[in-house]
Amino acid sequence: MRRRASLVLLALAVFCTALAPLLRWYAYPRLAKIPPSQYQEMVLEAKDATLLDYNNGMEPRKVDKVTIIQTLKGNVEASREIEASAGKDVVVWDTLTYIAGPDGKMVSQIPERYIFDAHTQDPVHATGEMVDGDAVRREGIEFKWPFFTEPRDYLYFDAQTRTSSPIHYVGPRAFRGLDVHYFEMTVPWTKVPMPKKMPIPGVDPAKIEEQTGTSLWYSATMKFWVDPVTGAPVNAEQSIRQEMRGGIAAARPDGKLTAFAGDVKIRPDYLDHTVDLVKANRTKVLALHTYGPVGLLVTGLGLFGLALWLEARGRRRRGSGDGGPGGGGPAESVPPVPATA
Repeated sequence: MRRRASLVLLALAVFCTALAPLLRWYAYPRLAKIPPSQYQEMVLEAKDATLLDYNNGMEPRKVDKVTIIQTLKGNVEASREIEASAGKDVVVWDTLTYIAGPDGKMVSQIPERYIFDAHTQDPVHATGEMVDGDAVRREGIEFKWPFFTEPRDYLYFDAQTRTSSPIHYVGPRAFRGLDVHYFEMTVPWTKVPMPKKMPIPGVDPAKIEEQTGTSLWYSATMKFWVDPVTGAPVNAEQSIRQEMRGGIAAARPDGKLTAFAGDVKIRPDYLDHTVDLVKANRTKVLALHTYGPVGLLVTGLGLFGLALWLEARGRRRRGSGDGGPGGGGPAESVPPVPATA
């Protein structure tokens, strides 16, 4: 019975030990990916900001709050069409950044289509890749870092300027119970396109510069706290400045008109939700990458050791029954007793 049990344990040990590398190097690269149907909403706020009042004299005014609502929706149908030609798992995110003033009315809104590899998060260039209706060719990351983000600089795509620049790794940080990577970058003053939707009745933003000579300029400092396992930002802050120059701003002493100035942060309730979501996804990724393979390997080695122990114990018991007092072993040969007369 013990011999049979040791053989069963040995078979289980071989199974677990063989399954460990399969889970890590075969299953993980295939299963760890962004789902194509993901939907997410994020609300950010800029308190005590400066905002251009388009309806009352085109003057910048201090406001209590500017709200930025970002929605992200996975386009499953588009991702399947691109996968057919790309030959790999592709995710298509249709996003909308809706900016509202203190009265809740629209200031501007910018749609995007972001296409990327579901496993590596590298951009995939395909028809439909755009920012605010303008075709773009992204290089680097934008919404999400890759799984197991490294402590190094990455190339980051800025949707306002439609360009990519290095975002610098600053160092490790602790954020709400998570050990994260902290990244930061500064975008210098850059001329950017006017948003195609603005609160100016009867005016085509695309023709503002052509008709009035007014251009929009933008500068920002971006900060991201990124979970290194999932590559998802758990927090983000941006100090954004936008100015109109020339044209309608030419009469001002410095020739500049502040369109927006404020520090944008994630609203606290959405920050809580984001951290909880990242923690849950972090556990899933680690289960495939680390917990599962290591657990199977340790279990396999433990079962192997137990099988050897049972086999050795069984042999000792069999060996102790081969002779000795009362051992029940084979009897010693006794010479026959001679018959007596």
